[in-house]
Amino acid sequence: MKKIAFLLVIIFLAGCSANPSKKTQKPKLVVGVVIDQMRYDYLVRFQNRYGNDGFKRLLREGFSLENAHYNYIPTYTAVGHTSIYTGATPTNHGIISNHWYDKFLKKTIYCVDDENFNTIGNDGDGGKKSPYRMLTTTMTDQLKLAQNMNGKTIGVAIKDRSAILPAGHTANAAYWFDGGEKGQWISSSFYMNELPNWVKNFNDSKKADEYLSKPWGTLYDINTYTQSIADDNNFEEPFKGQERPVFPHDIPTLRKSNNNYSILKGIPAGNSFTSDFAKAAIIGENLGKTDYTDFIAISFSSTDYVGHQFGVASKEIEDTYLRLDKDLADLFSFLDSQVGKDNYTLFLTADHAAVQVPAYLKSVKIPANYISNKKFTDYVNGITKKYFNSEELVENISNFQIFLNKEKIEALNLDVNTVAEKISEEVVNYDNIYKSVTAKTLQTTTFTSGILNSLQNGYNQKFSGDILLIPNPSTLTTYYKNGGTSHGSGYSYDTHIPMIFFGNGIKQGTSKKKYEIVDIAPTISNLLKIEFPNGCTGKIIEEVFE
Repeated sequence: MKKIAFLLVIIFLAGCSANPSKKTQKPKLVVGVVIDQMRYDYLVRFQNRYGNDGFKRLLREGFSLENAHYNYIPTYTAVGHTSIYTGATPTNHGIISNHWYDKFLKKTIYCVDDENFNTIGNDGDGGKKSPYRMLTTTMTDQLKLAQNMNGKTIGVAIKDRSAILPAGHTANAAYWFDGGEKGQWISSSFYMNELPNWVKNFNDSKKADEYLSKPWGTLYDINTYTQSIADDNNFEEPFKGQERPVFPHDIPTLRKSNNNYSILKGIPAGNSFTSDFAKAAIIGENLGKTDYTDFIAISFSSTDYVGHQFGVASKEIEDTYLRLDKDLADLFSFLDSQVGKDNYTLFLTADHAAVQVPAYLKSVKIPANYISNKKFTDYVNGITKKYFNSEELVENISNFQIFLNKEKIEALNLDVNTVAEKISEEVVNYDNIYKSVTAKTLQTTTFTSGILNSLQNGYNQKFSGDILLIPNPSTLTTYYKNGGTSHGSGYSYDTHIPMIFFGNGIKQGTSKKKYEIVDIAPTISNLLKIEFPNGCTGKIIEEVFE
């Protein structure tokens, strides 16, 4: 009887070893793909026109979270990229906007500006950048630490902030496109003293000029673009030198009056150009070919420029995503052959979404509006004049935040909290301001759900303003009143984004459970068996794993 039992155990163990679990090794390469300003509904709205090997391949072979959202305000580019890679919100990571008012320096600052470093690649100032204002680590940092600083991390994007912040503090390099009269990919002396030869060769290839030598016409017959409104409408912003915002856009001619190479940022070719450079980086840096795990963070920025200028219902945005689908298919095919199908893990998401053009919404009787910055500032100064007999108590109003002049308030023997509370009480009477909360309230009250929870997650006690505002839904500043759209709110049209995991270690499927943007970093960290970023507040998305 003992012999029979022993034989059964041997047979069982042999069976286990003959069927090892699939893909037990870590990926050789992690690819983070962020599509700037991509709404979730672009996945389904244009699905019938997508090919089989781009977005559809991700949905077919990967795991899609259909109810993924940003969990903070403001939903801007720098904040989104930082939150994806840190697994934290501005409360912890400190990037509270793209530009924000620095109450210590008494001026508006840009998220990645750093005068301590110089441009690498040309003689301009476009490379004086670093990630030093990001206070926490990223998953890319944690991967480097876990591998004793081995493995490579590269950030690639047309926008500097979209390359720098995801790549983290320990990156080997971040590269971005310097437009204007330069037309080159550049970096910062934060990373290196000289561009690698492969970057110099790429710049010398004049691919930017090649892409700008052709007009931007629709990929397919424009009459088949049925998921967008009429091409000629009053809700879009034409290029400078163009009478109406309609196809075809004569890029070779228009580049002269649209800051030359910078026009490449605002057309679909900018995404193709980014993909070309990312592939050159993978080859040039030999990514995915060593005993360590490498990471490339790619952000497609042109979708955001097109969205801002033409709006989410435009023929231009439809064409941009149909073209991006082809770029993605080409990138995935390249990864299959260069790195190996089972050797990389990829995630795709967006740094924020966008609202329909408010003027268009108004035209179809949906509540929407614009707020004049000047009129609103005058209104706030009227409040302080009425109750405190001074129009000098407000130092700055930006990003729907009010910064008080503490020195003036103290000089008048006033109490800062009293002033803030009175402004907060009164300012909600202004048209299209929905809610107003003081910093004191956010410091002393915990909001566990709803839009005030999102506002609290985006509040940083050290850097944020003294009064934080929430406009009505579908409300922008008058900067966009002549056409185009924007983002930044905590409403679903700005927070609902795609979140797809794909490749090594990921199973096929979908989920309708709600997940938050901060969940990506701990999920990838868990896949790699590394420590979470040090400010991380997200959770592991267990159901994406095999």
